[in-house]
Amino acid sequence: MDYRIRIASQTDIPAITKIYNEGIEDRVATLETRLRTDADMIDWLNSRSEKHKVLIIEDEYNILHGWASLNVFNSRCCYSGVADISIYISREMRGKGLGKILLNSLVQTAKEEGFHKLVLSTFKVNQAGQKLYSSLGFREIGTYEKQGILDGKYVDVTIMEKLLTN
Repeated sequence: MDYRIRIASQTDIPAITKIYNEGIEDRVATLETRLRTDADMIDWLNSRSEKHKVLIIEDEYNILHGWASLNVFNSRCCYSGVADISIYISREMRGKGLGKILLNSLVQTAKEEGFHKLVLSTFKVNQAGQKLYSSLGFREIGTYEKQGILDGKYVDVTIMEKLLTN
């Protein structure tokens, strides 16, 4: 099957919301516990700067299977060249290579937008995610122990980075 990447639009919000909520429910990618509504995600999309893109991956039938975003790392201007990233793939399409396609495109978009570094946080137990990130040149910086609480248990969060310029 062929896949394409494009910038997200408001018409993508129902699918983006569904995929994000799967990530929240599955407890593999975020410490968030409150499911989002389409209205929440429209506000999220509309509040982004032009530089902080949201990309989607869809198949030849225009079915959206995942999204990724460049997020503000820190609002202080000295960090304007650093973006935090998010990536979510629909439950039924995980492990099929879409994350790698989407993340490669996000890295390229980050370069085009002038970012010099990408950072991400991942659950220490998310070995599949860490394998994906490592395969694209992200390196582990360290782990925040007991960084958050999810379902009454502490969660360790691993920090990774990728320099986009030398």
